[in-house]
Amino acid sequence: MSVYQISIFLENRAGQLAEVTRVLADHSIDMRAISIAEISDYGVLRLIVDDAEKATFILHQHGFILSMTPVSVVSVPDEIGGLAPVLEALAKGHMDVEYMYSLFTHKDGMAYMVFRIEDEAKFAELLRPYRIKLADKDELGLK
Repeated sequence: MSVYQISIFLENRAGQLAEVTRVLADHSIDMRAISIAEISDYGVLRLIVDDAEKATFILHQHGFILSMTPVSVVSVPDEIGGLAPVLEALAKGHMDVEYMYSLFTHKDGMAYMVFRIEDEAKFAELLRPYRIKLADKDELGLK
């Protein structure tokens, strides 16, 4: 069920983010989510794209340092409190969230949240009583 996120390590200098997005656009790769975190002298850009393998290959060719990481994606009602049951399930299961962010994608009144957690199978089990399922690549239109 995992979706793959690309993590790119960028120097803290003007133009780095623009360069990544231009390379992806020039190769017709569609970004579905983006998150950036600053850590002292560099940043970590996290992306979900429509074709992670193609993007990884192309970004490597352009000299970027990156990795692919499995993440879990959950659909939640796009309404006030829609995320609360997911976080309650994690709290009850004593499961930590390393980080999370949202996808640009919305579908049938649902929003999508990306979670980096330690154990996807446990996460799915914790969500089951809430009738919440992990989204797969097909649902998200990813290759």
